[in-house]
Amino acid sequence: MYLCGVNHTLLLMEQLEKLVKSITKGIQEKKGSKITIADLSGIEGTICHYFVICQGNSPAQVEAITDSIHEQARIDAGEKPVHVAGLTNAQWVAMDYTDVMVHIFLPETREYYNLENLWQDAKLTSIPDLD
Repeated sequence: MYLCGVNHTLLLMEQLEKLVKSITKGIQEKKGSKITIADLSGIEGTICHYFVICQGNSPAQVEAITDSIHEQARIDAGEKPVHVAGLTNAQWVAMDYTDVMVHIFLPETREYYNLENLWQDAKLTSIPDLD
């Protein structure tokens, strides 16, 4: 029984990593920038395993990034968000994939909320911007 639990956990982490990669690809498709992945999996009491944080330069770009993530995650990982919030003004859109939360900000909104530093123990990975 214990081995099944270990295998299940490994499978879940592989699926989550695949989802994070597809989300990153969706962001990059629309020239989203300053992508940060916060690994929360080792922190007790968090709401999910990963935060993926990025920004767009305008509300229109934030919307385009949101649409691209939605499509890429569906195609590559077979996943759809449980909930999407913030599209009305598109200053901060949150996409909830249960174990992965995606945050797409305008630069000034991102700076104000500073989600990267919300969990001091999280392992942060910065993804270089594509030219």
